[in-house]
Amino acid sequence: MKNSRIWGMWLISFLILTACKPKQNMVYMSNHNFEQEVSQARYQGLHIQDGDVLEIIVSALDDIAVRPFNRTTMSQTGRADANASSNGSQRLGDNQYQVTAEGNINFPVIGNVYCKGMTKQQLKDDLEQRLKPYLTDPMVTVTLSNFNVSIIGDVKSPGQKTSPTERLNVFQALALAGDLSDSANRTNVKLIRYSDQEQRDITYTLDLSEASVVNSPYYYLQQNDILYVEPDRNKQIAANTTNPNRSLLIQLTGFVIGLTTFIIALAK
Repeated sequence: MKNSRIWGMWLISFLILTACKPKQNMVYMSNHNFEQEVSQARYQGLHIQDGDVLEIIVSALDDIAVRPFNRTTMSQTGRADANASSNGSQRLGDNQYQVTAEGNINFPVIGNVYCKGMTKQQLKDDLEQRLKPYLTDPMVTVTLSNFNVSIIGDVKSPGQKTSPTERLNVFQALALAGDLSDSANRTNVKLIRYSDQEQRDITYTLDLSEASVVNSPYYYLQQNDILYVEPDRNKQIAANTTNPNRSLLIQLTGFVIGLTTFIIALAK
C-alpha cells in the first residue's frame, strides 16, 4: 500500500511538472558566437523587379536642358498621361515609373529602358550614360517607392507592410508587424521569395533563436518577400479542433487522472 501511495504521488507530480513546462526558445539569437556572426553579416542590396515603382530625378548644370527628362517640369497634360500605369488602373506620382512585366520603364526622350534585375546603382549609371548626348554632367537619383513585404502568421499585426528603408532585415520586418506573439515558433520562420531564375516561389527556413541567422543570405529581405511565422505546437493543437489526436489526448489524460485517483484510494 505504501509503495502504491508513493507511485501515485510521483505520477501526480510528473503530470504537474510537465503541464507547467516553460516555453523554450523565447529569446532571439540565444545560441551564438555573437561577435563572429555579426561581423559576417553582409547586405547585398536589392534588384529591380517587374511591378516596382521607381522615382527617378535628373539634374544637370543647365536647368532648362534638363526639363524634358523630369515629369515635374512637363506640361500638366503630358505629366498626367505619363503617370498612368501600363494597365491604366494606377496613377503614379511625379517622376515615378512602374517597371513593366517585360522589365522596362518608359523614360522621357530616351524611350524604353530595360532595368529588371539591375541594382539602383546600375540603373543610375545606365541612365547617366544615355543622357550624356543631351546633357552636360547629368546626375540621376533612383529611389524605390514601393518596398513592400508581407508578414503573416503568429505575429501581432499581420499584413502587407511598406518599409521606410530598402535595407530591411528580418528583425526589422517583424518589428513592422508588432513583433512575434509569445506563442510563435521562433525556430521555424518561413521566408518565401520568388526566383526569376527558377520562375517559381522558393521557401527558406530561418531559426531566429540562432545568432547565425545574421549570416544567412536571406537575413536581408527583398521587395515582395513573404514571411510566415507558424505557431508553436501547443497553439496548433489548441486551435485544431478537427485533429483526431486531440480527442485521443483528452481521453488519455482523463484515463491517467482516473487511474491515479484509483491508486491513491487503494493506498488509503
